[in-house]
Amino acid sequence: MKNIIAVVFFLLSSVSLFAQSEIDMATGLRSSGKIYVVVLVLLTIFAVLGVFLFLLDRRIKKLEK
Repeated sequence: MKNIIAVVFFLLSSVSLFAQSEIDMATGLRSSGKIYVVVLVLLTIFAVLGVFLFLLDRRIKKLEK
């Protein structure tokens, strides 16, 4: 039991070390303005996926009736 607690503590402490460093790729994308393209593409993908799931749900409800 003590070993599990020690492993969990070690993993949580190592995650916080990585979170404090600045990511070079994100800084580069932000400085060049390309981060907005990435965000726009991700939003488009999620929007299309959401519409697809909504339409699929409506079709399934019609089939169930």
